[in-house]
Amino acid sequence: MQAIILAGGRGGRLDPFSRILPKPLFPIGDKPIAEILVRQLQLAGVNEIIMCLGYLADFIKLYFQDGSCFGLTIRYFVETNPLGTAGPLRMVKDLEDNFLVVNGDELTTLDFRALYEHHLATHADLTVAVQNKSVGSSLGVLELKEGRVIAYSEKPTTNYWVSMGIYVLNKRILSLIPENERFDMPDLVQRLLKEKAQVVSYKSQDLWFDIGTMSDLEKAKKEFKQL
Repeated sequence: MQAIILAGGRGGRLDPFSRILPKPLFPIGDKPIAEILVRQLQLAGVNEIIMCLGYLADFIKLYFQDGSCFGLTIRYFVETNPLGTAGPLRMVKDLEDNFLVVNGDELTTLDFRALYEHHLATHADLTVAVQNKSVGSSLGVLELKEGRVIAYSEKPTTNYWVSMGIYVLNKRILSLIPENERFDMPDLVQRLLKEKAQVVSYKSQDLWFDIGTMSDLEKAKKEFKQL
């Protein structure tokens, strides 16, 4: 198995701490976020990781080096201009037919092996790990018809399926990503849907944190400390 870790962002919402340390190296207990992820991928059967880097790339390369101390091979692609979350995938060489893609600020107990095998079993072009989340409104929401109020809900809650930022891709779809341009995963999904490609979901109820703010980081520290 082969995996790409996307770790090129600046982590602006974690400023000023992200000015001196890239977000994937922020500590959770005695290990940085990305090391926890690397060790989980290795246990799932991944034997090669490609880290797509940009901001403060040398810090991450220095920490992980060739990956041998983690029991796998790590190589790097460093972007000179921001390419988004999908753009770097087109530039990476020597990819297998199917590979995992994970954001470098993810903390989860998701079974990466099960996700990968689900992708193969469904013959998917792209598999998206998803979770069901409830989003509440602090307002009274009206339903209108021809100027008349026909329904009223006070502070309703709506359920959505959301992307966990974890994917499995088949290499054949990489031609849909423009070269040397900023292109994000939502752009790729939209293009695949337009092309009537096989885009499938993998439903997860696992612990999952997308570390975007200091509040997210503190919550993750408490949850993962108990594991």
